[in-house]
Amino acid sequence: MPTPVRILAFSGSARLESLNRKFLAFAVQALKDLGCGVTVADLNDYVLPLYHGDLEDMSGVPENAKRLIALIVSHQGLLVASPEYNSMITPLLKNTIDWCTREDDNPFTGKPAAVISASPGPLGGARSLIMAQALLLRVGCQIVPGQVFLPHASGAFDSGGRLTDERAQKSAKELMERLAREASRPPA
Repeated sequence: MPTPVRILAFSGSARLESLNRKFLAFAVQALKDLGCGVTVADLNDYVLPLYHGDLEDMSGVPENAKRLIALIVSHQGLLVASPEYNSMITPLLKNTIDWCTREDDNPFTGKPAAVISASPGPLGGARSLIMAQALLLRVGCQIVPGQVFLPHASGAFDSGGRLTDERAQKSAKELMERLAREASRPPA
């Protein structure tokens, strides 16, 4: 029996009740339903200082960044939930990715990555989703085509935190199928 494709999933929000964490949970389950092995990394468990070149020169890459890099390397694909703060990518997500590119071997190179976003506003985090895709592309990921965002997300989940928006369910499942397919391909 073949080894399941391994996907690392994380959200650029540290909030426990984050809409993006809830949306990520739905997408993670969709991946598991496809037979993927999924690791969900909570960035609260990998606290990093704000990236600063002088800090890196004095202390090197922080241990939490090294732990995240090891996780990225050990998975065939990435799933990122990108919240939107003031129409931008979150500082947490940007800082995490910045630190994870500071080792000699960039762990993102060639890694298939899918991005989703949820927002209480009418655009569903579309702006941060596009920025997160651009950043991941810039650091070497292969972006899985598709834009899955969830507008008015504060009303898209039931009291148990389950996604009730059928359009978003369908779109997220289709994107997860593409991510699983891309991550299962042998590296080029």
